Amino acid sequence: MRIAVTGSIATDHLMAFPGRFVDQLLPDQLHHISLSFLVDTLEVRRGGVAANIAYGLGGLRLAPLLAGAVGPDFAEYEVWLKEHGVDTDAVHVSAEHQTARFMCMTDQDSNQIASFYAGAMAESARIDLHTLHARTPLDLILVSPNDPGAMVRHTEQARELRIAFAADPSQQLARLTGDEVRSLVTGARWLFTNAYESALLRERAGWTHEDVLDRVGTWITTLGAQGVRIDTKNAPTLTVPAVPDVHAADPTGVGDAFRSGFLAAVGWGLPQETAAQLGCAMSALVLAAVGSQSYEIQPERLLATVRTVYGEHAAGLLEPKLGQLI
Repeated sequence: MRIAVTGSIATDHLMAFPGRFVDQLLPDQLHHISLSFLVDTLEVRRGGVAANIAYGLGGLRLAPLLAGAVGPDFAEYEVWLKEHGVDTDAVHVSAEHQTARFMCMTDQDSNQIASFYAGAMAESARIDLHTLHARTPLDLILVSPNDPGAMVRHTEQARELRIAFAADPSQQLARLTGDEVRSLVTGARWLFTNAYESALLRERAGWTHEDVLDRVGTWITTLGAQGVRIDTKNAPTLTVPAVPDVHAADPTGVGDAFRSGFLAAVGWGLPQETAAQLGCAMSALVLAAVGSQSYEIQPERLLATVRTVYGEHAAGLLEPKLGQLI
């Protein structure tokens, strides 16, 4: 399967706060918060949702096409992505803006406070999927968090090209209008959210849970330590547990890694349950590392995790595919 991953490419500035955010918030003072947190560590890492997902897909040998906008400071990052199996030919380089910046602080409970500077990402709508598809036919387009105009345009172009698309609005739901949310979701083969985003999506769109299922093929909701829920209209809900007992070094990029594993597995023609199991195993790799692209994909280790947590049947389905990567 040839997958185009559209969305953000960024540099992550990751900080660790040794306390708990909730302990610093005074209930009667929430209307005028003014806080400064003294952090213990700062890590500067490669990131961006689309780049993170493409990195995972590249490590699984899917050769994804990354389609996002960056600044002239992207050269070193581009080399890194190419070395890890990502096709960067569709990346737009801005002459005016720097690559986006993600600044995130994590407390001891793994809660996060973050901000995002778009920079060159504002030019992402200049990327034309018609041109990319004419150059190399695409089988799936993933529309992940990006400039809202670019997200809408790329979703519309996927429909025009009659190419299956996956909707992953996640962090941008707070910025999107109801009309934009409805446009991005309707007709998606796959819809990805986490538990909070699922509620926010319904609120923004003015839809019920069933309304969403009427408009998408399959809705995948990540639930953190509780695993993943998979909903399809007129089918029983499927729940896949997370990999247990993983040391949480840094939660940044965990959901992106899940998407990489899930999409790789469905691209290999495997069942949704198996796809979610591989996604959870990928998530465990990222959770144990600091930074969303600091983990190394070792097929033997992935397969061992799947066998231990999900059993011989799941491992048997994945073994022919992961074995090719060794």
